[in-house]
Amino acid sequence: MDAKEISLNEKEVKPVVDLLNDYLANYHIHYQKLRGCHWNIKGQNFFTLHIKFEELYTNAQLTIDEIAERVLTLGKPPHSRFADYIKESKIKEIDTIGLKDLDMVDAILDDMATLIEIEREILEATANAGDDGSNDMVNRFMQFKEKNTWMLRSFAGKK
Repeated sequence: MDAKEISLNEKEVKPVVDLLNDYLANYHIHYQKLRGCHWNIKGQNFFTLHIKFEELYTNAQLTIDEIAERVLTLGKPPHSRFADYIKESKIKEIDTIGLKDLDMVDAILDDMATLIEIEREILEATANAGDDGSNDMVNRFMQFKEKNTWMLRSFAGKK
């Protein structure tokens, strides 16, 4: 299959596919960081953050699958090797063992800011390509992160 099967221009959709694969790489690193935070959280905020990190990584897992399936819908293969994810991701791995609870929150907030930045790039590319399907999907993901950014910032006592 290729993009023309869903009434999109292959040449116009190529930048979208490239950005979606970069997005996929970043999401995988973010997902693993969330898992590490969930597993390694300690302290007074354990119960609250343990549950929140699980909610976020469960959502990230579903998001990763939707991104990969969208790349396939556009007629290209999604990246599927961790070597590619690590190489292409703007988001970097961290060691969550021994990391303080609010430092974990800060790390997740940094990831979310990076993902929102990438999402805005994708939204521009999807608009240029007339790819409303990818645009709707990414916009939904961005809204989830915007809301959770507000919630985590409020939790951490940030403006």
